[in-house]
Amino acid sequence: MHAASRDALAKASTNLDTTLSGVGEEHALAEGATVGNELFEVVEILDGDRALRVAVADAAAPADKRTGLIDAVFGGRVSGSTLNVLKAAATEVWSTPREFRSGLVELGRRSLLRAAEKQGQLGQVEDELFRLSRILDQEPSLTQLLSDRTATAERKRSLLASVLYGKVTAVTEALALQAIGRPAHNPIDDIANLAKTAAGLQGRTIAQVTAATELNEGQQAALAEKLGRIYGRAMSIHSEVDPSLLGGMTIRVGDEVIDGSTAGKLERLRANLA
Repeated sequence: MHAASRDALAKASTNLDTTLSGVGEEHALAEGATVGNELFEVVEILDGDRALRVAVADAAAPADKRTGLIDAVFGGRVSGSTLNVLKAAATEVWSTPREFRSGLVELGRRSLLRAAEKQGQLGQVEDELFRLSRILDQEPSLTQLLSDRTATAERKRSLLASVLYGKVTAVTEALALQAIGRPAHNPIDDIANLAKTAAGLQGRTIAQVTAATELNEGQQAALAEKLGRIYGRAMSIHSEVDPSLLGGMTIRVGDEVIDGSTAGKLERLRANLA
């Protein structure tokens, strides 16, 4: 996103959080889920109507004209909270209509994650999204089907829904199905980024750990504490097993990789001897 759109998204995100916090604790879960799903539906409508997409994000038009159009098109079709979020977003200045549309996707995702947070499931959703991204990475045939540009969004969602049914929380399923329908990048990256967003809402950074053997809870907690001291922030450990490492582990935090695996050490030794 360009700078103007990033600023618009930050303000719209603050408004979303304020809107959801104002509905009362007993309704926050349902409201967050409703707003998230309705924002995704709005995005579907905008995707199919270029003229409307351009008009609601036209920075040259007065803000009240843009919000009036939102009212005219979506008033009565979405909840009051969703309409408030939409109008607040339309009030901001976005660099392009495409970035306004992307902003609404991010707001929908944030709303669903806030719903999971109210339910005490945000950490579980984060882990489920990470696990799903790894499954897709290890199942190229499935990923190819989900990335097929000739397949409709509905077809891809139906395929993924059949894989996820009964295995993940409702929030994880909703987020994954939205990401698969119209991925901004490839499905693996989109879903992995959702896990990062979930971690960020909890004030944590993801450390992706690949170990030769499975790490138990105590080992993961100790590793999170150690990495937290190194990086100066709370860490969320996402681990997977790769026996080919022979021993030890590799750790990825953002673009930085720490290779403490036996296989890595042997490779460096061979390189030094060459």
